[in-house]
Amino acid sequence: MKKYILTGLLVWLPLTITIWVMLQVLGLLDGVFAGLIIAAQTVLPESLRPSLEALKHIPGLSAIVMVSVLLLTGLAVTNFAGQWIVNQSNRVFSNIPIVKSIYSSVKQVSDTLFSSSGQAFRHAVLVQYPRAGSWTIGFVTGKPSGEVAAQLSDDHLTLYVPTTPNPTSGFMLIVPRSDVIELQMSVDEALKYIISMGVVAPPPHLVVDNTHARSHTG
Repeated sequence: MKKYILTGLLVWLPLTITIWVMLQVLGLLDGVFAGLIIAAQTVLPESLRPSLEALKHIPGLSAIVMVSVLLLTGLAVTNFAGQWIVNQSNRVFSNIPIVKSIYSSVKQVSDTLFSSSGQAFRHAVLVQYPRAGSWTIGFVTGKPSGEVAAQLSDDHLTLYVPTTPNPTSGFMLIVPRSDVIELQMSVDEALKYIISMGVVAPPPHLVVDNTHARSHTG
């Protein structure tokens, strides 16, 4: 009985959690969409309010609207006029006190993570953390620059070390290049390994010499 129950749990647990997460995301989108409809009802003619109210009760409409808006926005900014509007809006938000700090930081991070030409996580590496002799997986995000680089005499790398099982939080480390061991696994494989707390191991890769791997990191 115990064996069969555990087997059934392994089948249903991933599916149940996936559905639950999707429902939570849809619920969040529905809430934002309902707020926008309420705002529209306050400024549009009263004759349109029943139609707008009916839109709030259509399941999944918020997700369709969001995808459509993203698609249309992406198409719009590919031409000169759309790009000019985006640049002007960036300039406006970048000159508003308090708002500019938040907007600029979020924009830099989003441009790095979601840009088609960006390399937010270049590759996975092994690094000793949180103490010598204890190893964890990190991701190379680049090299130190500016004042930080000026204070470091040797060649260093900037790493992001995610937490388990939630990789969206973690720590930024600046470590000597010589202390980093490059892994052959892909970024996706490394993320699965971290999220599963080491249970889902990536397939074996060709093992290279550590000295050779370190010399090519970055």
